[in-house]
Amino acid sequence: MARHLITSAIPYINGIKHLGNLIGSQLPADLFARYQRARGNEVMFICATDEHGTPAELAAQKAGTPVAQYCAQMHEVQARIAEGFGLSFDHFGRSSSEQNKVLTQHFAKALAAQGLIREVSEKLMYSNADGRFLPDRYIEGTCPNCGFEDARGDQCDNCTKQLDPVDLINPRSVISGSTDLEMRETKHLFLCQSQMKDQLDAWIDSKTDWPVLTTSIAKKWLHDGDGLQDRGITRDLNWGVPAQFDGAPWSDMDGKVFYVWFDAPIEYIAGTQEWADAHGGDWERWWRTDRGAQDVTYTQFMGKDNVPFHTLSFPATILGSNEPWKLVDYIKSFNYLNYDGGQFSTSRGRGVFMDQALDLLPADYWRWWLLSHAPESADAEFTWENFQVSANKDLADVLGNFVSRITKFTRSKFGEAVPQGGTWGAPEAALIAELTTRVADYERLMEAKEVRKAAAELRAIWVAGNEYLQSSAPWTVFKTDPVQAGAIARLALNLVRVYAVLSAPFIPTAAKAMLDGMQTSDDTWPSDMEAALNALPQGHAFVVPEVLFRKITDDERDEWQARFAGKRDA
Repeated sequence: MARHLITSAIPYINGIKHLGNLIGSQLPADLFARYQRARGNEVMFICATDEHGTPAELAAQKAGTPVAQYCAQMHEVQARIAEGFGLSFDHFGRSSSEQNKVLTQHFAKALAAQGLIREVSEKLMYSNADGRFLPDRYIEGTCPNCGFEDARGDQCDNCTKQLDPVDLINPRSVISGSTDLEMRETKHLFLCQSQMKDQLDAWIDSKTDWPVLTTSIAKKWLHDGDGLQDRGITRDLNWGVPAQFDGAPWSDMDGKVFYVWFDAPIEYIAGTQEWADAHGGDWERWWRTDRGAQDVTYTQFMGKDNVPFHTLSFPATILGSNEPWKLVDYIKSFNYLNYDGGQFSTSRGRGVFMDQALDLLPADYWRWWLLSHAPESADAEFTWENFQVSANKDLADVLGNFVSRITKFTRSKFGEAVPQGGTWGAPEAALIAELTTRVADYERLMEAKEVRKAAAELRAIWVAGNEYLQSSAPWTVFKTDPVQAGAIARLALNLVRVYAVLSAPFIPTAAKAMLDGMQTSDDTWPSDMEAALNALPQGHAFVVPEVLFRKITDDERDEWQARFAGKRDA
């Protein structure tokens, strides 16, 4: 039994996320976790809310709520929505946890002991209107690289270039909008990433199986311009992990907290500790290579904007500590999902957000479309027309139709029990051969985290059953040879169970409905297809499931397209 540690990039606490956020990290991570569990492997799947830093403070300020209270409330909201989408986290933690505070301060001390943290006096942006230093995410302006007008002080979301606030053209305070900014001197801690450049470069070079998207972004940060730079890991904020603490190897960091991008990835470890504290498990066997983690395969899932921090900054923390922590084995990164010719926008009410999606349709509709259209090799685009076609053809016409036809036919001719039937012949042998080949391909693609290709192979497996049912036509055979019609029905009913098991990572609710319809909890993976198609014996009771997937009407499509179009630019 293999052991898989799986983490999804942790979402910011500030509000409900849109479908692009979902497919960029949490949903494909859940797909992989569910698949590995289905294969009998041990899985630890960790996610959390990212609760520190500027986004949390600004959102709480806008809500008129103390930031700690705001974060607690939004954690509950995000956890409830995640459950609605069937995200099977072993633990959904909080970066504001005591465990993360202790671990973050521990790593800071360990890095300092290795000579990898230095104190820097620097001039930073101070807002006279707000009466405070502005952390980089409190400052927006025009990107000097691409001209994007809403670039943040740490990074441009449009071109992903790493920035400093002083680089911005026409900078302004996010809090007040004031441009009355000046540079004032303050002191901060810096992580000496530049000292680790060669070590990180060699580590990235060793990952020959990683997606090009992941390694190309890492290499860009390592080699473009002046190469990998030391990075400030503290900020002038009130909310966060205090940079001054008992045993700290510095004494003048009062009123400062660790930068959110320093403490947030550490929450992967802390979240596992939170799970262990709640369930009595051993978190160190997942994270310490001197405690068993050397046998763990660690996979991270994230959008491309998070790649620099997970390929460079977090590994620099892990490697730089000189302690036996588990490093990531594979980083699966995704491009962006755009919305109907533009971008998702909270402020403009443009696009479908996770809570709204669940109000429209059950989660499996969204899970299937997002995963089968995952933005792996390039940015992808959500359109209502494509969504409707995919749901109606793939889910309703192919999978749903197969389940409905065979269960209703069998009930009408043989009753609600698997018929004995006769023997299988050449058509059945051909189907078993095709399914055996396709399931092997499906397994290979799932292991490789090739999400879209795996979805396409799963659909082909559904299609194979439909084509068999159509060509064998048990409803016609029954008129002259009821025994042989029973043999066809017996195979097809067993195929419903097989489809449930294979489909569960993508559409878990529908998969459960199929298993419930077949009156079985047997979710054994179909490693031997002939045996799998005999798993439900003669006389085994079943019921006709409710319609698995109803079709989306043209009127619904048009209404939803208008509802979520948002405000247009003048």
